[in-house]
Amino acid sequence: MRLNIGIDGPVGAGKSSVADAVAARLSILHLDTGAMYRALGLTALRRGIDVQDEEAIVALCRDLGVSVRHEADGQHTFVRGEDVTGLIRTPEVSMAASTVSRYAQVRKEMVRIQQQLASETDMVLDGRDICMTVLPNATAKIFLTASPEERARRRFLEMQAKGMSDTYEQVLEELKKRDDQDMNRPVEPLRQAPDAVLVDSTHLGFDEVVDEILRIVEEKSHG
Repeated sequence: MRLNIGIDGPVGAGKSSVADAVAARLSILHLDTGAMYRALGLTALRRGIDVQDEEAIVALCRDLGVSVRHEADGQHTFVRGEDVTGLIRTPEVSMAASTVSRYAQVRKEMVRIQQQLASETDMVLDGRDICMTVLPNATAKIFLTASPEERARRRFLEMQAKGMSDTYEQVLEELKKRDDQDMNRPVEPLRQAPDAVLVDSTHLGFDEVVDEILRIVEEKSHG
């Protein structure tokens, strides 16, 4: 049986970084599913396609040519062979990704790709619908979160390090908008799976979060 670990949670919870570390400790792969939606959002913005136009976005998704590859520094995301990894972490792309991920046919296509990848190898997947939709039979399911203020603080520090000029207040406001959109979308809204273990990282250090998730995985694997 494959070792598949699902990590869900809101924006800014640190899912991707934590999943990277958990995968490294277990010597398995990490699939950042959110990067796939970000790639779609980025491509729509580049092509001038209105992300509110569901029909156009679904058509774009079916012809997107998104793929992922694991390299020494982690997952790289490609659109038709172009490495877009460094282009998909801006606030504008983040909001576009949140919007396009609301569409049922977009999610259906992305889930199909993700399930295929997970069936082929042991891996950690993180996103917003992993435990409920993508990996309903995952070995271990985690819902990773933190307070909005703490998530905004972390995101603000990341953006400062990249030279971005957004204020903390702007980051917090954007984060709350994203939370509202993710939790209230009609298709597969963000929510904790009934059998997922809640990990609140508000007052935990990074290594503490990783250790806690590894403890849960160990318990679930041999429970």
